[in-house]
Amino acid sequence: MTLDAATAAFVSAALARRPGPTHDGTPDQARARGAGLTALIGPGPDMYAVRTQVVATADNPALVLRILLPEECVRGVIGYFHGGGWVLGALDEFDTLARTIAHRTGCAVVMVDYRLAPEHPYPAAVHDAAAAVSWLEVHVADVAGAAVPLVLLGDSAGGNLATGAALGNPRAAQALVLAYPVTDCDFETASYVDPENQLLMGVETMRWFFRHYAPDPDSWTRPDISVLRARDVSQLPPTLILLAEHDPLRDEGQAFADRMAAVGVPVDTRLFAGQMHGFLGLINLLPGAEAAVDAIVDHLQPVLAARPLSEAKADV
Repeated sequence: MTLDAATAAFVSAALARRPGPTHDGTPDQARARGAGLTALIGPGPDMYAVRTQVVATADNPALVLRILLPEECVRGVIGYFHGGGWVLGALDEFDTLARTIAHRTGCAVVMVDYRLAPEHPYPAAVHDAAAAVSWLEVHVADVAGAAVPLVLLGDSAGGNLATGAALGNPRAAQALVLAYPVTDCDFETASYVDPENQLLMGVETMRWFFRHYAPDPDSWTRPDISVLRARDVSQLPPTLILLAEHDPLRDEGQAFADRMAAVGVPVDTRLFAGQMHGFLGLINLLPGAEAAVDAIVDHLQPVLAARPLSEAKADV
């Protein structure tokens, strides 16, 4: 299949605006493009409250968490790790997506402002992700006002970090949601080399991300970078994996789903036809993003059923 019409138009406009591919520029140049996209996406739903929590860790004195509360009482807490190849991305760039998910699920969304490479190379982001999940595990009731389910959600590199944190702390979360996650460092899969998948992010851009994130290529096969190579994935919580048809990471995402299913982890894999890598983050711009949010909401209903909004409000 080909890209859907909205995605094709977005890609054409993006290519016309930018001077060259991401991997031909610097991280700062690439970050400037992401900041410009925020205005196109527009604002998300209003929240009942937005709070900032600063967590001091062993190697990061100021890990910032942005807590979005759609209502006074919520059904769950979602720890969210944004994408950007461990190099790009800021909380403001994903705020609209996070607000939309909070509004649609009735959950508090806690956005994790993990440190970015190359200023903070591997394993800084891994440590921040683990620390955030440890904090959330202890403070779910403080965030939500009651004991509610904890869900970890991440897209692309954020999916990689969410998975790594779940592998290191498998009892913390009751569900895991991954959108086109980075799970391996194999750049020779069929989806990586497919010319139709070399869009706004292709194989050379992914190599650029890896080089900035972990300058030593020998480290790329470590299980906290290539989570597909983790020794044991059997303790991961029930997982939803969203894949894009035209995405270099499609095959490794499917391989990770297959690996979990083979050891008995409940896993639901949804392939979105006509979509490219990063489509979930383009909420308000691409219909595919809305469909992906629908899938997340539907998937989490059983997890959140023990805490319906009516019951949550009754506790107040």
